[in-house]
Amino acid sequence: MKTKNIKKITYAGLMIALVFIATGIIPSIPVPGTTGGYIHIGDSMIYVASIMLGWKYGAVAGGLGSALADLVKGYVPWALPTLIIKSLMGMIAGLFANKSNKESQNINYVNARSLTGIIISGIWMIIGYYFAEVIMVGNFIAPLSSIPYSLLQFAGGIIIAVIVLIPLKNIKPNL
Repeated sequence: MKTKNIKKITYAGLMIALVFIATGIIPSIPVPGTTGGYIHIGDSMIYVASIMLGWKYGAVAGGLGSALADLVKGYVPWALPTLIIKSLMGMIAGLFANKSNKESQNINYVNARSLTGIIISGIWMIIGYYFAEVIMVGNFIAPLSSIPYSLLQFAGGIIIAVIVLIPLKNIKPNL
């Protein structure tokens, strides 16, 4: 197997594991409400994977790491919606960040394009989970109670991702 392929598989596995740990192992806060989700810091690692490694890694790490956490924590009905929502979330964040990082020799992961991608992907997450919950509970009103918790998770994910990414500036994984 080529060294480059081994590196790619290793990076993907590490990021899946980081998302899984940050989502499913590090203590989370249960959300009261219709379907009882939980607030976690896993989104921050999806942003880190997407911004540092690109949209493909962000999509794979976000989708698989988060869905596995749902399965392990007992949120089995959420695993498929999470796989879809978090994969697209990682893809969106990575598409924005990857373009700006490819254009520059001096990498700065925390920039306007990366933050724009994070914000758009966070909005997607809130909308995606709202409609997933609409489907699960069968109405459009009850899932509105989950939105403030999604916003809190989104804000925390941004803050943690920025804290992690700032000291990693100018470190570019050789993929």
